[in-house]
Amino acid sequence: MIQMAGVYKSYGKERPALSDIHLTIEKGEFVFIVGASGAGKTTLLKLIFCEERGEKGDLFVNGQNLCRLKESAIPYLRRAIGFVFQDFKLIHRKTVFENVSLPMEMRGASGSEIKKRVHEMLNIVQLGAHIRKLPGTLSAGEQQRVAIARAMVNYPLLLLADEPTGNLDEALSLEILELLRGINSNGTTVLVATHQRNTISKIPGRTIALKDGKIISDGVR
Repeated sequence: MIQMAGVYKSYGKERPALSDIHLTIEKGEFVFIVGASGAGKTTLLKLIFCEERGEKGDLFVNGQNLCRLKESAIPYLRRAIGFVFQDFKLIHRKTVFENVSLPMEMRGASGSEIKKRVHEMLNIVQLGAHIRKLPGTLSAGEQQRVAIARAMVNYPLLLLADEPTGNLDEALSLEILELLRGINSNGTTVLVATHQRNTISKIPGRTIALKDGKIISDGVR
């Protein structure tokens, strides 16, 4: 699913954001990317999502070399990737239904298909009863569930989550991580970037640790 070989990314500082990254993530894996702030976690996800481009090396996602991918092909690549953010990035003037339906509208899905899929996703994240509510009326945990439903509504092969529990307490964090594990159990490859080592210690999975832009450990707990 993901292969990195000698990937390097710098923002013009003395220390690169990522340096000589070699990494393979198989289809269907659930992987934590851990490290302190500035370790390179977000940059790693941005490279996979093609929001940033590496300066050296090769990065393959689902058989495509992103380092050589044309700009015009990026939107098509992203249709197979869902992204969950720490700050949710919901549109507060739109209802839960409207927020979750946005990715399907962008790819031109029919109204009936959108309605069916949005209901399905909201039931998976246990928010079916909140479909007409505005995000501002929901708790932080519920808003993150809406964001996850939106990320999954196009049935992506790969789900990236950047600090998805960063704004939540430990109990809610565990709920969100268990939800992501459930999504993974249905075949979606999931990468979760987080600094919350204590919380993820309660969730089994492969953990890749970054420090100063380099991989310092990689193993299954």
